[in-house]
Amino acid sequence: MINEAMEKNLIMARLSSLFFISLFLHVALIATCCIGISQQQPKKHAAAAAAMAVPFFLFGDSFLDVGNNNYINTSTLDRANCWPYGETYFKFPTGRFSDGRLVSDFIAENANLPLIQPFLQPGFREYILGVNFASAGAGALTETFQGFVIDLKTQLSYYYKVESWLRQKLGNDDAKMTMSRAVYLFSIGSNDYMSPFLTNSTILHNYSDSIYVGMVIGNLTTVIKEIYTRGGRKFGFINLPDLGCLPGMKITKSENNGSCLEEVTSLVTLHNKALSKLLFGLEKRLKGFKYSLFDFNSNLRQRMHHPSKYGFKEGEAACCGTGQYRGVFSCGGKRRVKEFQLCKNPNDYVFWDSFHLTEKIYKQLADQMWSGTSNSHDVGPYNMSQLFRIH
Repeated sequence: MINEAMEKNLIMARLSSLFFISLFLHVALIATCCIGISQQQPKKHAAAAAAMAVPFFLFGDSFLDVGNNNYINTSTLDRANCWPYGETYFKFPTGRFSDGRLVSDFIAENANLPLIQPFLQPGFREYILGVNFASAGAGALTETFQGFVIDLKTQLSYYYKVESWLRQKLGNDDAKMTMSRAVYLFSIGSNDYMSPFLTNSTILHNYSDSIYVGMVIGNLTTVIKEIYTRGGRKFGFINLPDLGCLPGMKITKSENNGSCLEEVTSLVTLHNKALSKLLFGLEKRLKGFKYSLFDFNSNLRQRMHHPSKYGFKEGEAACCGTGQYRGVFSCGGKRRVKEFQLCKNPNDYVFWDSFHLTEKIYKQLADQMWSGTSNSHDVGPYNMSQLFRIH
């Protein structure tokens, strides 16, 4: 009986061992499969994200720069990395020339995208959702504030690097599809027309107004066509505001006595007409080319002249700066003039500093860009919402 019991226990032990060995092998096999799957996930996730997302690429100047100038060797005139910049929303300076967010931030939010990061931000190398190349002070002309900014041609060269990254990450076909789904937003030209009046440049003496505007538009055209050649099809544009009426421009000539600088205003008028004509022509000539042109000029003018209608108390003077209209570009105390005054509530003001706007007005303008209609003459032929939805 004892021997039978021992033999029975021995058999049971062997069966138990076999069960646990079998169970161990089964679990190991599952784990191995899971490891194999998890190792494939980043590539699959990247492809899935690329297939679903509409990337957002931004080119231009301080109206769109979210911090690229923080990472270049430039002057304090072209940086917004000190208090009180960013005080309203971020609570610290990010490099944005405002008290908070810019048009591009609100557009990204409406498109269910995260805040689009500056291309030069150290360690940032994930471009599937887009990237921001804009640089405060930049122009379409290489000569504009040369050596202190990232001009439009250089911004395009950065885009080439992103394109190469996308091809390596996704393959040629998926990369081109990603670039064709993307929306490209431009704000450029302001500095080309303001810089001759803010510096000792004599460039405007060498050309007629129409030829000079033609040079600016010509450089922009080249960049648009290059992006189109690489698959870009959906473009957004912001026309130029009445630069001669910015607080910082109104004080450049003492004889103006605070009136708008008409020499700049006339250049803006020529530019905006040429931009509209250019885009209309490109739509006719380039298959699949679609664009949204926002009338920044008239919308800003309405808020300057009728601030209370749009929830503001002050439409001409800046919140931050010094002198008449707070037009002296001293906000932050890091520039040539150290003295500055700061308003209590930026939401009461159209202008944040001598040349730039408050977050509140950027939000209003972004909402019009996003959902405005061509019937209202704010934006057309597409609004930004439609561009993001088109596949």
